[in-house]
Amino acid sequence: MSILVKNGRVVDPSAKIDAILDILIKEDKIVRLGEKIAAASDIVIDAAGKIVIPGIVDMHVHLREPGREDKETVASATAAAAKGGVTTVLAMPNTIPAMDSVENLELLKKAIQKDARINVQLCGTITKGRLGLELSDVAALKKAGACAISDDGSSVDNAELMLEALKRAGVSGVLTICHCEDKVLSGKGVVNLGFTSTRLGLRGISNASEYERVRRDIELAARAGSPVHIAHVSCRESVEIIAQAKRSGIKVTSETAPHYFSLIENEVLGYDTNMKMNPPLRSREDLLAIRRGLQDGTIDVIASDHAPHTENEKDIEFERAEFGVVGLETELAAAVTELIGEKVLDWPELVRKICLNPARILGIERGGLAVGDYADLAVISEKDSWTAAKESLISKSKNSAFLGRSLKGLVDYTVCGGKIIYQR
Repeated sequence: MSILVKNGRVVDPSAKIDAILDILIKEDKIVRLGEKIAAASDIVIDAAGKIVIPGIVDMHVHLREPGREDKETVASATAAAAKGGVTTVLAMPNTIPAMDSVENLELLKKAIQKDARINVQLCGTITKGRLGLELSDVAALKKAGACAISDDGSSVDNAELMLEALKRAGVSGVLTICHCEDKVLSGKGVVNLGFTSTRLGLRGISNASEYERVRRDIELAARAGSPVHIAHVSCRESVEIIAQAKRSGIKVTSETAPHYFSLIENEVLGYDTNMKMNPPLRSREDLLAIRRGLQDGTIDVIASDHAPHTENEKDIEFERAEFGVVGLETELAAAVTELIGEKVLDWPELVRKICLNPARILGIERGGLAVGDYADLAVISEKDSWTAAKESLISKSKNSAFLGRSLKGLVDYTVCGGKIIYQR
C-alpha cells in the first residue's frame, strides 16, 4: 500500500520543516518528502490548503478497559482518537483490575491486539492496586511493555515510598508520571476554592492541594536523580515551581489539558457536571499562567486526560458526579481555537507540544514526518468551524466540557502505520 499526500503545509519541528510539500508513504514508513513528487501511488490525498502534522501522541488517556467497558473500550477510544488526529495514546493504569502486574497488563495487551486502531503504549501503576501502600514490580512491568508508571487518579502520600519508586523507575528506565494532589488539602472538594465555590455553596479544592504535592514530587525526583512528569497542571503556582525546577537542572517535564487553557471556574455556575474535573477549572489568572507556561516551555505537553463516564455517573447532583471529561476528539480543535487562534502558539510550537515532546518524553519513535519515520499523520482543515455535540462524538461516553461550543480545526484524514484510519 502506498499513499501520496500532496501540496499540504507540512509542519514537523523535529526536522525543522514548515513548508508546502508532498509526502510519499510506502507500507508503514515515509519514504520521500519533497515538492511535486510524481511517483505512482495507490491513494492520493489532496492536502492543498491544509495543515499536515505528525499523528498526535496523547500521553494521558483512560481507556477504561478492562473493567469499565460501559464507559469506554479500546475499540471505541481508539476510534475516537483517530477522529481527533491522535495516532498514539498512553493508556493510564486505573482500570479494574489496575495495571499493577504482568498478568493484568496482558489482559489489556490482548484487547489492544484485537481492537486497537492506533498505537497504544502501556502505563503500569506505582503501587499495587494504586493504594499507596506497596510498590509494584517496576522492572517486571517494564519487561512486560510498560514505558511509564503512575497511580493516576491518586497520589502516593508516603514520601519515602514515592522516593523508592522514583529510584526504581530510574534504574528500570521508565518514566514516573505524578497525579499531584494532597488529599488532606483537597478533602471532599468538588470545584476550585474561591468566589465560585462560595457562591454555589460547594466545597472547594485549593491550588495548594496541587502545587504543594508538585513541589514535593519534584524534590523527591531530584533526590532520586530520576526524571518525573507532572500530569494535568492547572494552577499558576505549579507552573512557577516547575519553571524553577527546570532552571535548577532537575529532570522534570509537565503537561496540561485543553480545558485548563480554554475554560475557567465560572463555567460551573450552572452546575454543569461536564465542567467537573480533577484538578478543577481554576481562575482566569491560572488560565493565563498555563498559557504562559505553554509559550515559554515550562509546560512541555498538551494531553487530553480523556476520562469517560456514563450518563448516570454525570447527570446527577454536582457533588455526587464523577470527576473527568472526554477529550480525544476535541483536544486538537481546542488547541487550534484557543492557542493558534489567540496567537499563544504557532503551528510548529503546537506540534512540539502534542506530537514531538510527548513522544520524546515517553521514549518512543513517533512524533515526526522525516524520511524513515513511521507514517503516522493528520491532515487538518485549520479554518473549518464545527460545534461539539453529543451525537457527533464517537467516544462511548459523551461527557465533554466543549459541548455546544464552536471550535476551529477539523481532521480530514488520519493515517496510522501507513493506513488511512479516519476520513471525514
